[in-house]
Amino acid sequence: MRILITAGPTREFFDTIRFISNPSSGKMGYALAAAAVERGHRVTLVSGPVSLDPPEGVRLRRVVSAAEMAAAARAAFARADAAIFTAAVCDYRPERRLRRKLRKQAHTLTVRLVPTEDIAASLGRIKGPRVTIGFAMEDHNPRRHAADKLERKRCDAIILNGPENVGSDRATVEVLVAGWGWSRPWRGTKKQLAYRIIELAECLHAVAAARSASCRTIGTGPAPGRRHSYRQGRNA
Repeated sequence: MRILITAGPTREFFDTIRFISNPSSGKMGYALAAAAVERGHRVTLVSGPVSLDPPEGVRLRRVVSAAEMAAAARAAFARADAAIFTAAVCDYRPERRLRRKLRKQAHTLTVRLVPTEDIAASLGRIKGPRVTIGFAMEDHNPRRHAADKLERKRCDAIILNGPENVGSDRATVEVLVAGWGWSRPWRGTKKQLAYRIIELAECLHAVAAARSASCRTIGTGPAPGRRHSYRQGRNA
């Protein structure tokens, strides 16, 4: 498969120096890229600013802002069979970016923020037979918000993540697959989880390919031997 993976944070500047961002390390996205290459896939990695070396064999596109990430992801998506959106894209950006550094003043400063493009949702609207997997970073009502994202972004699966996983080499996630339900928690190193997520993408792609090639309606779940694995989960 040709797989698009987005990773890391974005930075949204309000002057030449200062910006809004988040603490995403990019470790999960880079682990996914490495796992996909090892399994023989062709990978385009669209990465925000991180301190990681890219895995060998990936096609790397470095970006900074949400707008840059959206443009690079859209270009790669046109040639992709699947996309995994792990990037922690800023939901808002300053309405204006000043041309020079804003000097500190005694009075209160108000910065007007406007929404950035929802990359997964935008590409979900034009996905066709492609498989898309999103990530949901939630700190309250996690399953409800993740399920909402699955539907709103038209993803085939959502990986429910938590703030405790940010920057860590290990993680605990839950997986919601459209038509299959929730998995039990998946626990392990991010490398171990990356292999399982790539395997899930392969399974979803096989189902989508079979559906596209057939004139009859087929089930939305995996083959019987695989369904138990993804719905019930196995600790990595």
